[in-house]
This record gives sequence, C-alpha cells and structure tokens, in this order.
Amino acid sequence: MESKKKVLIVDDEEVILFLYKEELEEEGFAVETAMNGELALRQFEAAPPDLVILDINMPGMNGIEVLRQMKSINASLPVILSSAYPEYKQDFGAWASDEYIVKSANTADLKAAVRKYLD
Repeated sequence: MESKKKVLIVDDEEVILFLYKEELEEEGFAVETAMNGELALRQFEAAPPDLVILDINMPGMNGIEVLRQMKSINASLPVILSSAYPEYKQDFGAWASDEYIVKSANTADLKAAVRKYLD
C-alpha cells in the first residue's frame, strides 16, 4: 500500500488550519499543522513533509523567513505560500515559493496546487 503524502500547514489562524487540514485529508493526504514558524521548523526537521503550505503574516518568525530556512535545508521541497493579502505576491521573498494562494473559504485553488506537486 502506498503511504500518504505528508503536508505541513503553517498558519496562526486556527480556523484556516482546521479548514485546510479537513479539506486536504479528504483528498487523501496526511496533514500536520503548526501555529508558528518556530514550531513548523522543528516539525519540518523531525519529520520532513512532502509539501508545505505556509502563511506569511505570523507573529514571531514570518513565513518568508520560514520559507528561506526550509529551502536552505531542502531546496526541492514544494512550498505554497498562503496569505490573506494578495499584495505579498509582489514581495521578493515570495518568489522563492513554488505557488502563491490567496486565502479563501473556497479551497479549490489550494487543492489544485497541492495535487500539482504531489500527484
């Protein structure tokens, strides 16, 4: 039996973590969550995921910094930035991500992006 692809979702909003986790588990992925960048990096190093969905605007370490650190460990890791703010798409640091999704209750774009990298 094929093992499930693992997705790590990093967001400081519990409602987003819950929504994304539910939606991606329904798609057949194993999902881990972290509420901040420091915790995400610890989880990332302990059990590397196949893909990371990363919020940008978080207290403490922001998503761009987390992205840089994760990519320095595994440059080929697919990272999807997820933000409520479309203007971050122009941020130079966001260019290191593989995909940029504006947060929405409609998770079709997110699920399509995850499938693109993990199918």
